[in-house]
Amino acid sequence: MTKIGVIIGSTRPGRAGDQVARWVRGRAAEHAGDAAEFELIDLLDHALPLLDEPVPPARTPGENPHTVRWAERIGACDAFIIVTPEYNTAPPASLTNAIDYLHREWGGKPVAYVGYGRYGALMAVQKLRAQAGALRMADIGPQLVLSLIDDFVDLTDFQPQATRTAELHRLLDELLAWSRALGTLRAVPQAAA
Repeated sequence: MTKIGVIIGSTRPGRAGDQVARWVRGRAAEHAGDAAEFELIDLLDHALPLLDEPVPPARTPGENPHTVRWAERIGACDAFIIVTPEYNTAPPASLTNAIDYLHREWGGKPVAYVGYGRYGALMAVQKLRAQAGALRMADIGPQLVLSLIDDFVDLTDFQPQATRTAELHRLLDELLAWSRALGTLRAVPQAAA
């Protein structure tokens, strides 16, 4: 069974990402049925400091206990859905920092994006796509764009438009197809860069 990590990219107090990620996980699990298992991965649960490994992760895996736990969690997944807001045209520092901790654990895995913000986090996702490419991830084309104006009440209470479920299903179908297609690549041990 394909294991998909739904990553909550924001750690900000009062964030909306947890609401969005729970909705994504619930709708995705209903749609995928027995084809996939969805696991919420909340960056708050990992408390990663600013990258503190002395050697870049592309050369050697990290050794700090928090890095090892994070690597095990990410390494166990076959694909990801990243739920991200946009802060000043970029993803949260907590998210890019968490991604930077690892290298091999991301490679050969597809990633999809659910962005929320005034303009749906379009610019933040563009920056995440560039990061994914450097890590040898397959970032899929569909992106779920959620608007703080149209999909939230008072900018804080997530109540997505009815059309959002069908958009999520299209994203998920492509993510699952890519995950199956890349299964062989993930099965091959990755050499250090």
